[in-house]
Amino acid sequence: MLKEKLKNYKLILASGSPRRHQFFKDLDLEFEIRLKEIEEIFPPELKAEEITNYLAQLKADAFDGELNENDILITSDTIVWHNNCALGKPRDHQNAFEILKSLSNATHEVITSVCFKTNLSSNLIHETTKVTFTALSDEAILYYLEKYKPYDKAGAYGIQEWIGFIGVSKIEGSYANVMGMPTDKVYNYLNNL
Repeated sequence: MLKEKLKNYKLILASGSPRRHQFFKDLDLEFEIRLKEIEEIFPPELKAEEITNYLAQLKADAFDGELNENDILITSDTIVWHNNCALGKPRDHQNAFEILKSLSNATHEVITSVCFKTNLSSNLIHETTKVTFTALSDEAILYYLEKYKPYDKAGAYGIQEWIGFIGVSKIEGSYANVMGMPTDKVYNYLNNL
């Protein structure tokens, strides 16, 4: 359906995330992966979706002057927003433990921004999902870190993994967004081109 509509475009997904690659496959879209090394640093005064919007745009801007007429570049960024603080990917095992300990028995927000860039324009969308964890024991956190090594994930967890099954008591909003891409919004944006 959407694939037919986009047949005159070339979708370029600028993400190394296996989950985002799978989403695009599952949405039945033809796409190319193109990666650039970007230092993900944002101004300290930014809050919540301002951070993800900034970083998604920063990733897209790295491709300035490289896009052809029918290219649609898609970049994105996800953070966990908790206690007025952005939690990205953990630095190491200890940091991952501290992050999960802080999320235990609390509600946080998962925010993803997606940038759609062509050679003429750049547009941003974002999605916020509220996730509540039950009280997580130190043993459960250590087991999860040892077995799943979630060091490539914002907030040090994947909702689709063991910790999501045993620890998430409530979710308000898009489940796919917590995995790193608000697929419904991405699909609708592309469908309305």
